[in-house]
Amino acid sequence: MILVTGGSGLVGSELISQLLALGNKIKAIYNSTRLTISHQDLIPVKCDILDTAALEKAMQGVTQLYHCAAMVSFSAKNKDQLLKINIEGTANVVNAALDAGVTKMVHVSSVSALGRIRENETVTEEMNWTEESSNSVYGKSKYLGEMEVWRGIGEGLQAVVVNPSLILGSGDWNKGSSEIFRSVYNEFPWYTEGVTGVIDVKDVARAMILLMNSEINKQRFILNAENLSYKEVFTNIAKCFGKKPPHKKVTPFIAAIVWRLEAIKSMFTGKDALVTKETARTALAKVYFDNNKILKALPGFQFTPINETIKNICATLKQINHL
Repeated sequence: MILVTGGSGLVGSELISQLLALGNKIKAIYNSTRLTISHQDLIPVKCDILDTAALEKAMQGVTQLYHCAAMVSFSAKNKDQLLKINIEGTANVVNAALDAGVTKMVHVSSVSALGRIRENETVTEEMNWTEESSNSVYGKSKYLGEMEVWRGIGEGLQAVVVNPSLILGSGDWNKGSSEIFRSVYNEFPWYTEGVTGVIDVKDVARAMILLMNSEINKQRFILNAENLSYKEVFTNIAKCFGKKPPHKKVTPFIAAIVWRLEAIKSMFTGKDALVTKETARTALAKVYFDNNKILKALPGFQFTPINETIKNICATLKQINHL
């Protein structure tokens, strides 16, 4: 029996689809958002990873564990909840796995846990989050959550950690990284020349399954297909949608004005700011990620070209949203 936490999320949903296609029996945990997949070999389990009793019950009979559940937020008002879910929640999952005698765990971390603000320096698995190399509480929460997995490894748990870059997929385009597609479809005019890593969600899931079914243990792997500028990504999406690509360059000065205005707007509306000080700085940074380790560990594994990923996602989103 396989257990997937965060089963309704972008990574969790894709992972479940691929595992079912391989003939596996799965239990999938969800919390506030129900699973979008229904299958005879899939058992949905409503469970909050902060509820230790419910988590221990869900873990019974499980041999393989994929921990995808996490909170993603760059809003200051969500700081406490972010730290609680990503650190305490992961600790609970690790403890329940140890108690249940789980054979192996694959944990979804993030490149943010490596300290991604490193100008003129390629990010590798050997790096770790520091106050100087990160500008987000999210990055700190993923790093400390990852430390709980390493603690579990020290207590006898077999585990592998993956650190994906920006994940692209055809999920709900009103939240998460899929919001990028909605913004470009609506002809959002701004772009930055910042650079980041990008990967197809299907590749994230494929790599996780291959790592789970390998002898690899006590390792972490950056999952990144290509390093691209935000301008390149936005322009490719715009072309696929037949929309006008971003044409106004964001400078550090403009970014500083925007995040301050968004902060004020958020105070009055109560909604999370679209741009924060953290995301503004991240969008301007040129960060490059090394993917050599995973390619050496999994001979034959190849990443999907991002142009192909964007083309496929746009086609799916057009169909889903009747565009």
